[in-house]
Amino acid sequence: MFIPTTEQELDQLGWQTLDVILVTGDSYVDSLFVGVAVVGKVLIEAGFKVGIIAQPDTHSEKDIRRLGEPELFWGVTGGCIDSMVANYTATKKGKRSDDFTPGGRNDRRPNRAVIVYTNLIKRYFKDTNPIVLGGVEASLRRIAHYDFWSDSVRRSILFDAKADILLYGMAEKTILKLAERLKSGQGIRDLRGLCYISQEKQPDAIELPSYEKVKRDKDAFAEMFHTFYHNNDPITAQKLCQQQDTRYLIQNPPAHYLTQQELDAIYEMEFERAQHPFYESLGAVKALETIKFSLATHRGCYGECNFCSIAVHQGRTVRWRSEESIMREARRLVAYPDFKGYIKDVGGPTANMYGFECQKKLARGGCEDKRCLYPQVCPQLKVDHSRQIALLKRLRQIKGVKKAFVASGVRYDLLLADSRHGVPYLQEVVRHHVSGQMKAAPEHVTDRVLRLMGKPGAKALLRFRKLFFKLTKAAHKKQFLTYYLIAAHPGCTERDMRALRRFARRKLKIRPEQVQIFTPTPSTYSSLMYYTEMDPFTGKSIFVEKDTVEKERQKEIVVGR
Repeated sequence: MFIPTTEQELDQLGWQTLDVILVTGDSYVDSLFVGVAVVGKVLIEAGFKVGIIAQPDTHSEKDIRRLGEPELFWGVTGGCIDSMVANYTATKKGKRSDDFTPGGRNDRRPNRAVIVYTNLIKRYFKDTNPIVLGGVEASLRRIAHYDFWSDSVRRSILFDAKADILLYGMAEKTILKLAERLKSGQGIRDLRGLCYISQEKQPDAIELPSYEKVKRDKDAFAEMFHTFYHNNDPITAQKLCQQQDTRYLIQNPPAHYLTQQELDAIYEMEFERAQHPFYESLGAVKALETIKFSLATHRGCYGECNFCSIAVHQGRTVRWRSEESIMREARRLVAYPDFKGYIKDVGGPTANMYGFECQKKLARGGCEDKRCLYPQVCPQLKVDHSRQIALLKRLRQIKGVKKAFVASGVRYDLLLADSRHGVPYLQEVVRHHVSGQMKAAPEHVTDRVLRLMGKPGAKALLRFRKLFFKLTKAAHKKQFLTYYLIAAHPGCTERDMRALRRFARRKLKIRPEQVQIFTPTPSTYSSLMYYTEMDPFTGKSIFVEKDTVEKERQKEIVVGR
């Protein structure tokens, strides 16, 4: 069933009131790939009555009052991505299209949606029950952070929105415990994965430099971010506090990761894999073309690329579903009347991180002084693609499945580090799971820029490219590699982009088209570099291109004819 979004649906269910109302900046798509749908279903499975209001009109009461007032709390999210990222390009131009808005026209999600929706609720519901922030926008803006769109350091979004509670990360466990505690009248301030506002600092918390200090002192900002980043692992993290005005933001340690059994249970809940009819009447959402018939195999990423927020939001420990759970979901896909035999993607944040993790990390938490993949793949990781090979073979055997594509990017340094199963994995993918082109994300090729990105060197890319085309030829197929590249990353100059152009033409034999201008998103090391103009790992100054015209020029050097 869909989570109800209209009064008529409440009447049909016999619900007079709701326990929880979720408000989101996206249209309501009932999918495993949509966080607000997942937490809504988790709460309903536990017996709570939940409603959802998607992309409410912010200039009237017609949408926000539609379902009444919740008995326990409001849940507010900007949507699947930060609303400012959704609404603007890397050069701060407004985006005309949106994959999660009916009809595709980007005209329904406000800037800083979390703040706007919280104010909307308070405008029409005085002294209402707690407003709880969640999702990517809240999660990555939970402490003082650099905001590219205003070119300023902003307070925690919990303070700017004037909400009551913030849940960060993948919040299924925390939101369920929160609902249970609120229903029983118990305290909530000890819950993991939760931030709240306190009149006093907490004696058992690490105190970050205050908002006022990090706003005026870039060294203090860098110090704050290092401490914040290294307290994201559930096993090792400590409580944090940060003075924002006369009050303090308190961040409890992260929620413990879901076990495989818990992850399987969530992904096997019933989802419609469709947009709610109430919103479908306004137009289709483009996102469904990809996510409707895709399979999520795992969460988290130990890549920790400096420009990416996945490690902060999902965690840098990879958790994967069981093969049986994925197979059951695949069989359910086949039963859909409009399923044409093609599973669009089998993967996660990175396709080939399924089925293996560092045992030391699982027991003791992530290392503070080194990373799993950079500057090279850590020998403790024990890279093993055998489970993913077995999974892909089983998916191909399901009656009704013509193709199961691996459309998520492949981390080629991981593949090359697996001396036993790396080549067989790529061979399997090349023969059976590529839709004409395979994605790789080198991002750049010069050593200095790659070091600042936290990405492997160009030699690994060339080894992977050679292997890919060798196996493609052996399979008698005509397939290609698509390379994702970034322009204007901190430290990158026009000279670096000319080197990238030469490399692409001479070594990769392409004229690149997939070149993005770097966008500084909240709570990443690359954004820290962009703001401070400093290498946070050495303390040395670096060049940062901040002029919009010059950023465009960096991109044009590579894609121009």
